[in-house]
Amino acid sequence: MDPILSEVYSTVLPAAPYVLAAYVGILLTLFAFVFSLWRKSKRTEADIDALKRALEDRERRACK
Repeated sequence: MDPILSEVYSTVLPAAPYVLAAYVGILLTLFAFVFSLWRKSKRTEADIDALKRALEDRERRACK
């Protein structure tokens, strides 16, 4: 084997678990962030629907 490749492999391979752990950590953080945004979006959508219903009820009562 080429001595340069041997040196590169001996440097890179021991770090592989750390690189993999970093990628997994980043992906988990990204997933948690997107999930959090999705939940907040659903909550905001429900609030907007409730406000629309309240406004429609108020308009109906005002027309009577």
